[in-house]
Amino acid sequence: MSIQRNKDIVRAFYEAGDKGDVEKAMALLSDRVSWTNIGSTDFSGTFAGKADLAESLLGPVFSRLKTGIKTTIDLMVGEGEYVVVQDRGLSETTDGQPYNNTYCHIFRIEDGKIVEVTEFFDTALAQSVLGSVAPDS
Repeated sequence: MSIQRNKDIVRAFYEAGDKGDVEKAMALLSDRVSWTNIGSTDFSGTFAGKADLAESLLGPVFSRLKTGIKTTIDLMVGEGEYVVVQDRGLSETTDGQPYNNTYCHIFRIEDGKIVEVTEFFDTALAQSVLGSVAPDS
């Protein structure tokens, strides 16, 4: 698969997320996707497979946000099966706090699907604004 095609897949993933099209975004992920958030927050760790990702990370994060995260891609670089994206996300929590984070995502594409993501982000901001993943937080 070409580097441009891999970039197109990643761009489509962000575009689907920006439109709130969770089904389309999830369809671009391999069933066996491995998503790793670097850091030591409640939102850090490795999430194995779509179900774990949705239940353990996406559900807890997006349940705290009014309308998801609007992403601006600042840089996208591809090499082989990897696409690296530097981006900014704008959002607001359900209680009105801004959640505007910066990210670096490293995607690995295989057979037209995202199979691996490593995410770097401002973990202190995430923990202070989003809190804990515990259901009673």
